[in-house]
Amino acid sequence: MEKIVATGLISEFQNCTQIQYSGQLHIQSAKGSKWTFYYRLGRIVWATGGTHPFRRWRRFIAQYCSNLDIEKMQLSSQDISIDYWDYRLLENLYEKQQIKREQVNLIVENTLAELLFDLAQQANFSSISCERSQKVILDMPMSFTSADTSLKQMQDSWKNWSEAGLANFSPNLAPILLRPELLQTQVSSGVYKNLVTLINGKQTLRELALKMKQNVLPVTRSLLPYILKGTIELVEIPDLPLPIIAIKNKSVNSKAKTSSMPLVACIDDSPQVCQILEQMLVSQGFRFVQIQDALQALPTLIEHKPDIIFLDLIMPVINGYEICAQLRRISLFANTPIIILTGNDGLLDRVRAKVVGSTGFMTKPISTDKVMDVIKKYIPVPAKV
Repeated sequence: MEKIVATGLISEFQNCTQIQYSGQLHIQSAKGSKWTFYYRLGRIVWATGGTHPFRRWRRFIAQYCSNLDIEKMQLSSQDISIDYWDYRLLENLYEKQQIKREQVNLIVENTLAELLFDLAQQANFSSISCERSQKVILDMPMSFTSADTSLKQMQDSWKNWSEAGLANFSPNLAPILLRPELLQTQVSSGVYKNLVTLINGKQTLRELALKMKQNVLPVTRSLLPYILKGTIELVEIPDLPLPIIAIKNKSVNSKAKTSSMPLVACIDDSPQVCQILEQMLVSQGFRFVQIQDALQALPTLIEHKPDIIFLDLIMPVINGYEICAQLRRISLFANTPIIILTGNDGLLDRVRAKVVGSTGFMTKPISTDKVMDVIKKYIPVPAKV
């Protein structure tokens, strides 16, 4: 391919190095994906965002910190409430001497390499915008990475991926077996047994490669003939949650007692919908929190612990089904009413919403009467409302 990565994007990275920039470089694609690169004196010290931040963190901890059991780690909502939660967790683990500096360096380097690759892939199919901000400057970074070296690695890895015929396939996709009977005629019984076990649509190509102890490129290339024949399909899957525990906080609890009104959350990328719902509910005495960035939904909800959630179905990057499924995996939201908002009142949408754990379904446009009926149906409302 002639265009390896958007020229303007490369120039922005190089410029941050030349001016010895300290701060954040926010990058967003027209498809809605977001990345943040953290600079310190012209060197990249961390990066966050992308498609599966929680899956990525889990995978790298499993790969480079085998001494840790991520399922036994006790994380509070405060631990993941900031944008660079993943970096802060590494800092905490290092300070507690649970991981070594070498392990930190490996995770930082591979996180940067992975995010830069994903960025390169999207830059070839979608327009990219960049914005600098000095709102957060990481003090005393644990690892410094040469931006020039990282960019060279990005271009090389993307070139190899493209030349292997994989340009249209993201390593964040999960392979699923569509026609097992056809595959059985194409491979040996031993290979067939392994593929049926591994290719279940629940793990991405990157996770599959880790399990097979191989690089993601040869693993994906080996699956390509079956993908092209329609025997295997690559599908999008939601991010995995981190194990969060609810930590009681006396100041939060005392504050909650002073306000008996329920807290309503709305997750919708439309500012108009959020504003309309807020006006309806605040006028009725309810507390309200709006979330327009779907990627921030999980940490924001964990922080605020709403009594009921209104969730838009169609959003960029991650849809309402995926967010609902993620929430139901967290004990904190096991019984929280989740109302799906949609402009389409189709039977299939209703069935799928029920399957992922939604409590109710509301069609747009919303009205005060409909919203209040739903709220009164699912949560206790003080008599003054």
